[in-house]
Amino acid sequence: MKEPTDKRSAIWVLIPLFGTLVFVILYGLATLFYPGGSQVDKNEKGFSWSQNYWCNLLNENAINGQPNAARPIALTAMIVLCVSLSLFWYIFPTLINLPKRTKHVIQISGILSMATSLFLFTAGHDMVINIASVLGLIAITGIFIGLRKMNWTDLFWFGIFNIALVVCNNVLYYGEGLRFYLPVVQKISFLSFLLWLCGINIRLFNHMNVKRRSASVNQVHPDTSL
Repeated sequence: MKEPTDKRSAIWVLIPLFGTLVFVILYGLATLFYPGGSQVDKNEKGFSWSQNYWCNLLNENAINGQPNAARPIALTAMIVLCVSLSLFWYIFPTLINLPKRTKHVIQISGILSMATSLFLFTAGHDMVINIASVLGLIAITGIFIGLRKMNWTDLFWFGIFNIALVVCNNVLYYGEGLRFYLPVVQKISFLSFLLWLCGINIRLFNHMNVKRRSASVNQVHPDTSL
């Protein structure tokens, strides 16, 4: 009867996963309230998954000039995501055997990256992205160190794939004539990154339960050898 109790006591580790799921639901809901307009067609009705960006949902007015009814939902989604990922950045290093300094670097840079991202809807959008990206890159580097240490090879290479997607986003953003494809690639990259973090979150949960079961066995059957 010990194992179910251990799983319930460790469920808090999955809070970032639950928060990410709430974000995805709110994201989809927000798109239903977006009045319309995109970088390609200002008169387009509604949200276009192939032409609109996530940031369009955060603006006070839609690209077609109408008040953006999706904004309150999108802002709520953004807050939920940033809080959830901040918890992830805090939890991950506490469950992985890393040097104390590395743990603090992951926690501080990751949480600061999320706090900075909350200002995406402001006029300093590009500067916010640059600052949050640099801080996030520092935290992600720490994640890679942890994944290697735990020998979670599948998640390590999935992370490398996500880095490649980020590079692809930058090529499309700065490449002349290529930005047309950016909204779709951006959404694929965003989804892939969230799946990666959720995968790590689930692995942490399982890892924590294994450690708890092992500790329980050792308490029940202590090593009596001399």
